[in-house]
Amino acid sequence: MAPSAMSRWTKALSEAQPVPYWLDDPGRPHPEPALTGAETCDLLVVGGGYSGLWTALNAKERDPQRDVVLLEGREVGWAASGRNGGFCAASLTHGLPNGLARWPDEIVKLQELGARNLDEIEKAVARHDLDCEFERTGEIDVATETYQAWELRDWYEELREKGLADGIDFLDADAVREQVASPTFEAGLWDRRGVAMLNPAKLVWGLKRACLGLGVRVYENTPALELKSYGAGMAVRTPYGTVRARKVALGTNIFPNLVKRVRAYTVPVYDYALMTEPLSEEQLAAVGWKNRQGLGDSANQFHYFRLSADNRILWGGYDAVYSYGGRVRAEYDDRPETYAKLAGHFFTCFPQLEGVRFTHAWGGAIDTCSRFSAFYGTAHQGKVAYAAGYTGLGVGATRFGADVMLDLLAGERTERTSLEMVRKKPLPFPPEPFAWTGIALTKWSLARADSHGGRRNLWLRTMDKFGLGFDS
Repeated sequence: MAPSAMSRWTKALSEAQPVPYWLDDPGRPHPEPALTGAETCDLLVVGGGYSGLWTALNAKERDPQRDVVLLEGREVGWAASGRNGGFCAASLTHGLPNGLARWPDEIVKLQELGARNLDEIEKAVARHDLDCEFERTGEIDVATETYQAWELRDWYEELREKGLADGIDFLDADAVREQVASPTFEAGLWDRRGVAMLNPAKLVWGLKRACLGLGVRVYENTPALELKSYGAGMAVRTPYGTVRARKVALGTNIFPNLVKRVRAYTVPVYDYALMTEPLSEEQLAAVGWKNRQGLGDSANQFHYFRLSADNRILWGGYDAVYSYGGRVRAEYDDRPETYAKLAGHFFTCFPQLEGVRFTHAWGGAIDTCSRFSAFYGTAHQGKVAYAAGYTGLGVGATRFGADVMLDLLAGERTERTSLEMVRKKPLPFPPEPFAWTGIALTKWSLARADSHGGRRNLWLRTMDKFGLGFDS
């Protein structure tokens, strides 16, 4: 990259605020008071992101008389639920390729359940008046290299043969550029119904409001410190009090699970994004994008990008950063070297937008597991349930995970709890230094594959064989 180009591209970052765009909103609600003293309830939900909020909401909708308390360590949605790209996908398996490779015998059912889950999210948005800029525009997976275009066409033909191509269209170079004008696009697969765009922070805040309206008692700035059995139920200690509950649902995701044996199944991977200023009518016309789909490219180190309600472009992905020891720290949320890289990639994709400025640049941790999609389980003789490991596609899948946790806590065998995906767990990550070494080698190998026509080396082929990997 020439120094002049770098200077030109990074100049667009000169006024970018290092805070998540979605959370930088004057309409952000005030937090609920912290818990002080003792509480009792039927169901205690730990975690105020999507996992916890959907669990609390669905629990009250299943049984309005159920007494539900939710604890959040800071403010609802401050972590991954308020920092993501706002892609709400039907997929429960981190994409159809991953699901087909891991659960081929269940993939039709998993697709049906995922589509139904997205429909239920859309209904909940309407039922509870969740003002979250929900747009069911679909998503285009774009090829930016010739080999990727051939792979997309082959994948589309495979989907047609397996009867899984309903609602999916293959777009050649002219067709995909007619949708969104980039000189880098060689082909695309448009999933017309399987993905919605939304404002992730407004979804969190709307879910919180809906929970409060149904009688859920929400306590913010109340971290859960310890979980232990207490008589016939469970007790959770907080800084200023305790909660005794018959059942507990854990939606803490990347943060240390209160069931310690679960911690080895996830590692924190940091992902980063930029947000532009609102595009002018002329700039929008230069890009096209009239159908407002979400987009993601087909590389191993991929980008995701979309239009916001006020016609900004969110541009994120590519770097997936793991720090030795799997630490989650506030200083990792800001990474200027990644922002500079992303800015260069943005203007390569959209050279017609040169001169556009970025207003926000931020990062956050993703709870990654070795199979890239959520896993589930129970502890303490079925009195505690957990779900984690969504690996970046949790905006939609967390609602399904909430229903799985509620099914497990009820001791019910349902079509959800009968799934192999629910009954079995991924392989745990090894201890350090093996985790860091393996992840670093995998990242290097993925970058090498992107620069060598997609050819996967021995390390990646071995990881594929054992169902392991590393993804953002």
